[in-house]
Amino acid sequence: MSKKLYNEIPSLNLEDFTTGTEETKAQFVKELGEAYNNIGFVAIKGHYLSDDLSQKLYAAVENFFNLSTEQKKAYEKEELAGQRGYTSKGKEQAKGHKVPDLKEFYQVGQFVPEDHELKKDYPDNLWPSEVPELAALAKDAYQKLEKTGFEMLRAIALYLGLDENYFDSEVTYGNSILRAIHYPPIENPEDLPADAVRAAQHGDINLITLLMGASADGLQVLRRDGEWIPITALPNQLVVNVGDMLARLTNDKLKSTIHRVVNPPKDQMKKSRYSIPFFMHPKSSMDLTCLDSCVDADNPKKYDDMSAGEFLQERLAEIGLLKK
Repeated sequence: MSKKLYNEIPSLNLEDFTTGTEETKAQFVKELGEAYNNIGFVAIKGHYLSDDLSQKLYAAVENFFNLSTEQKKAYEKEELAGQRGYTSKGKEQAKGHKVPDLKEFYQVGQFVPEDHELKKDYPDNLWPSEVPELAALAKDAYQKLEKTGFEMLRAIALYLGLDENYFDSEVTYGNSILRAIHYPPIENPEDLPADAVRAAQHGDINLITLLMGASADGLQVLRRDGEWIPITALPNQLVVNVGDMLARLTNDKLKSTIHRVVNPPKDQMKKSRYSIPFFMHPKSSMDLTCLDSCVDADNPKKYDDMSAGEFLQERLAEIGLLKK
């Protein structure tokens, strides 16, 4: 397949896949695969998350981050390695980057029935009593984004020549995370380390990431020719990118593209930035061994065999959230 250089990420309509004809479904799969081969990102409309729900969730998230430091820290549990509740600024850095990112965040995990066998494996979510509306809004958004992710993975499975439902059992009650991020105002940029940025360049850990529109610009993706290009999710669009787990499973046939959140221009530095990505993870037991169909003489196997849980633990330690 010929490689393209995109000046912006391709835009696709998920309804072409979910409710379209066989022809539109096949075309969606083809264009999605081409985008993920080349740049690793697409913009998706026709998904299940409404703009109204997104706006209400952003408002609730802003209310939480406006709480005092003492109030927020009541929901920070070090033993959870940032996987539930609040994580304060200075705790996470990108893999291979020594300076922590300029951000704080709040994480919501899977909703598992009390009688399900996985219930014991997932910590309970932590809900701030000061922002009572957050729990229902976050659960609704989590499940709408998860439903969208199921459809995206079905299209990816078809592109890879797998059964359409290949990923279904692996992501049902998977270890997915909804992360609300606050990048605080930068009051004194001259006092920061030279390479301190809102989010240093990195690849996501998970299978795919679904991002609703952020409150400000700043997200950039590294094109394969080494040029950084800006990414903006328009209203009613989600930006969906390949994560490292999917790249690993496909022996890099699908590209986990490096991306970052740069510091704003000086006239925007005193403004907060908010972002809410949904990191779609499988169950910890999923085998990430490279698919046989993605390994050949021209593309030898690049990765050691590993489960999703083992890979997650390794990466959480590398980015500073899991203390060994």
